[in-house]
Amino acid sequence: MIGVAMIVGFSFQGTELIGIAAGESENPEKNIPRAVRQVFWRILLFYVFAILIISLIIPYTDPNLLRNDVKDISVSPFTLVFQHAGLLSAAAIMNAVILTAVLSAGNSGMYASTRMLYTLACDGKAPRIFAKLSRGGVPRNALYATTVIAGLCFLTSMFGNQTVYLWLLNTSGMTGFIAWLGIAISHYRFRRGYVIQGYDVNDLPYRSGFFPLGPIFAFVLCLIITLGQNYEAFLKDTIDWGGVAATYIGIPLFLLIWFGYKLIKGTHFVRYSEMHFPERVKK
Repeated sequence: MIGVAMIVGFSFQGTELIGIAAGESENPEKNIPRAVRQVFWRILLFYVFAILIISLIIPYTDPNLLRNDVKDISVSPFTLVFQHAGLLSAAAIMNAVILTAVLSAGNSGMYASTRMLYTLACDGKAPRIFAKLSRGGVPRNALYATTVIAGLCFLTSMFGNQTVYLWLLNTSGMTGFIAWLGIAISHYRFRRGYVIQGYDVNDLPYRSGFFPLGPIFAFVLCLIITLGQNYEAFLKDTIDWGGVAATYIGIPLFLLIWFGYKLIKGTHFVRYSEMHFPERVKK
């Protein structure tokens, strides 16, 4: 179950892009809270409910479903639903819908990656060349770099019998959970620091519910999924170290970059009393 959670999390990853879009929103105080609330219901309706319907129609023993390897996938579960119902034309339409969704996901990924690279460059954490804007305000250099890297990642599916692709999938999935861990910690420390410095959380334009249990639960759950991905490998007589490395490769990469930055820049842990809250946050 824990191993499957990585793929499930990979499917969910991207909802945090709302935070990236906040900086370019016309009225973030109103639009971002509205978007956050809509995301919950959209995930519940279009993802959870859809998966529930599929699980009620298609048996887990269906040979077209994912078995032991990525190459075993032959038909989308959504398409299988229409095939079982005898609606072959609807299945073709569903394939078109899935391709449209893939293009949409790729578009949002390009936007997020480009904007994050641009922001890192503006903060001095990436080469300054990526901070250059076109006349229309588009960070073209960051966009070009993101496009090239994305294209190279796409080509990996053609080499190594899907091995390289699986490594990238595990790395990106693990990175997403690490990002969620950071979001949970940041949310908890932000609210704590805000109150400790004497501010009222009711003055914030948006307040997430279930605090402090919400971020604590999210942190613990993400930590369990992150560390327990391939625990079965350690229960066998012979440990597949290659599989272990492919699963957990994202963790050492993150730690290397994080500690490397702190050593080079000489940054320290920010205490609650040292936190700076912009005036627009204090309202």
